[in-house]
Amino acid sequence: MINDKDIEYMRQAIALMREAGVVKKTGGAFGTVVVKDGEVIGASGNSVLRDNDPTAHAEVNAIRQACKKLGTVDLSGAVLYSSCECCPMCYATAYWARISKIYYAAGWSDFADLFDDANIQEDLVKEYKNRLLAPEQILQEEAQAVWQEFRELPDGARY
Repeated sequence: MINDKDIEYMRQAIALMREAGVVKKTGGAFGTVVVKDGEVIGASGNSVLRDNDPTAHAEVNAIRQACKKLGTVDLSGAVLYSSCECCPMCYATAYWARISKIYYAAGWSDFADLFDDANIQEDLVKEYKNRLLAPEQILQEEAQAVWQEFRELPDGARY
């Protein structure tokens, strides 16, 4: 159930959206706030243009801040408030960070004339050979050998 705090955090995300996209023009109009146990642990706007980094989406930036602040890659129990529906990369980042809940304001259809999030999602569900980037597998055995070495590490970097 959405409460007054959820509205407050989303308004913070929307303020970051405006700051990034309209005022400072550091990237697209996207803002994100990550909250855990009632505390903002990450907050950022998009900085793709400022950083010359296509992965510097607001969600990724805020998740990176949150992980650094807490000293962990596991943000279980955290809630992500995004000014816009997450693109596939940002959704995957939240998934890998174990974010527990995502709220968003604008949907893909609200900015489809500017960004192609829905197109990426549509491409991802196609067979590899029919995708825009047409991924092809090579050197599988060599990669499998490294995975076997990794499995055998007693203190492997699992997350």
